[in-house]
Amino acid sequence: MSLLLEIARGAAVANLLLLLVLGYVWGDGYRRHGAAHTLGLLVFAGFLFCQNLLWLYLYGLDETFIGWFENSDTDIQLGMTGLCGLQTLALVFLARITWR
Repeated sequence: MSLLLEIARGAAVANLLLLLVLGYVWGDGYRRHGAAHTLGLLVFAGFLFCQNLLWLYLYGLDETFIGWFENSDTDIQLGMTGLCGLQTLALVFLARITWR
């Protein structure tokens, strides 16, 4: 298994954990206050959670996808891993703002 695939898988797991925490905080905020923007953030977290579940499945269990990933050019591997990593950084930033 390639290092980039492991990094992408780790980023997907990190994204799922961050989204669970953010979803909990936003869900609690929506339950207490009922603000529309909080509901929007909660829906956003739900869609991203589904996306990262799919990525985790593809990166970890789908042999066809794993084979394609490992046999693709390095620029494709870097691009896909980079997208997962950028999403992790964005969620860390959003979590930091949320906890302030």
